[in-house]
Amino acid sequence: MESPRQAGGDPAETTLVARSREVPDVSFRAFLAGRGAPRVHWAAPDGLEVVGAGEAARLTGEGAERFEAIRDAAETTFERAGMPDGAARPRFFGGGAFHDDHDPAPPWEGFPPATFVLPRIQLVRTDEATHLTVARCDGDEAALARDLDAAAAEIDDLPAMRPVGEPPGVVASRRTTTEAEWAAGIEAAIERIEQGDLRKVVLAVALAVTLEEEVVVSDTLERLRRSYPDCFRFLIQPSDEAGFFGVPPERLVRLDGDHAETEALAGTVARGDTPEEDAALADSLLDSEKLQHEQALVAEAIEEHLAPLGEVTVAEQGVRKLATVQHLHTPIQADLDGDAHVLDLVDALHPTPAVGGLPPETAERVIRETETFERGWYAAPVGWFDASGDGEFAVGIRSAVAGGRRATLFAGNGIVADSDPAAEWEEVGLKLEPILAALEREN
Repeated sequence: MESPRQAGGDPAETTLVARSREVPDVSFRAFLAGRGAPRVHWAAPDGLEVVGAGEAARLTGEGAERFEAIRDAAETTFERAGMPDGAARPRFFGGGAFHDDHDPAPPWEGFPPATFVLPRIQLVRTDEATHLTVARCDGDEAALARDLDAAAAEIDDLPAMRPVGEPPGVVASRRTTTEAEWAAGIEAAIERIEQGDLRKVVLAVALAVTLEEEVVVSDTLERLRRSYPDCFRFLIQPSDEAGFFGVPPERLVRLDGDHAETEALAGTVARGDTPEEDAALADSLLDSEKLQHEQALVAEAIEEHLAPLGEVTVAEQGVRKLATVQHLHTPIQADLDGDAHVLDLVDALHPTPAVGGLPPETAERVIRETETFERGWYAAPVGWFDASGDGEFAVGIRSAVAGGRRATLFAGNGIVADSDPAAEWEEVGLKLEPILAALEREN
């Protein structure tokens, strides 16, 4: 279906309409398995889970103003809309590339600098109920009622549970950056830090994986859910070529009315094999001058970017424990002074020093000069927003882009003055492990 407006183009004369009803709970994986692209999946640790398929509206943007263009186009789309509210309300799902001049190329076919889709059919699961929502952009209420009945009948035929298939298996994998290239890049970055024009930069690697069988992303996400229940889970699949998915531990921002929540997450160590070893490793995070410096840079930069928008509160630092790693973690909140859209906050915060560096412009140049691969949407904002401008975005890390029998995994580390290339090489391997393990078969 045609988009009511492509960001940066002329608005079309359309009216978005949507209806919803409560339905019995069904397997969201079964729903996704039976649908082609575009497909989306979003699950937050606090209980909201959404899947969607088809396209009632699609918005795209490019360049430095891409998120502003999408916000403006979305406001036009929602102007004449007749929609349900509450958990069942329609949402746009999507995100953007790390660099605003991103040019789609393998493995990022179908991923423009920014794109958001409002699904034709959406299923929302909360702690209270599951809701089906169907949307159209032609204003045809009679057709919408028929669409809702037809979609509900299809949902009734879906199973409540769907077995998780075998992982696709890994034939071969290789980092696109050699260890020697990695060490040289870190040493060059440290030299710039010592010269004073760079404070921190996040350098990443890509792992190109060949699979034994075609990947079923919905099953891969379920395996990740079982291993990382405290993380976000997402799938953004604009086309049939490939889907971008992951289990990021880090929220970029959530906006509810005039209240925003974000966090600083930086500094990483492994989990211990015993409670005592685990606690000792957590203490090493808290005691490490290097990691505390890295974390402080992130928290200070987020506070600085939010301060012009309202009153910012920085909570006490702690340790976020995940299945294979643990991080320094600082919750940050802001009570905003005026009306805001979550995309305004996304634009203000991306890229945080946790995925970019400081100063941002210098760090971006270093990233472009050093990395041997195209970041695409890796480490960029992914999430959703609604007609009110509320929404939630995660940082697209612990992630991969996959389609058919290929996958490309990504991971990065923050580099500061006393970073050690060998230790950073080992740490980045820890961050590749979650997705790789979900693709591998047991021997």
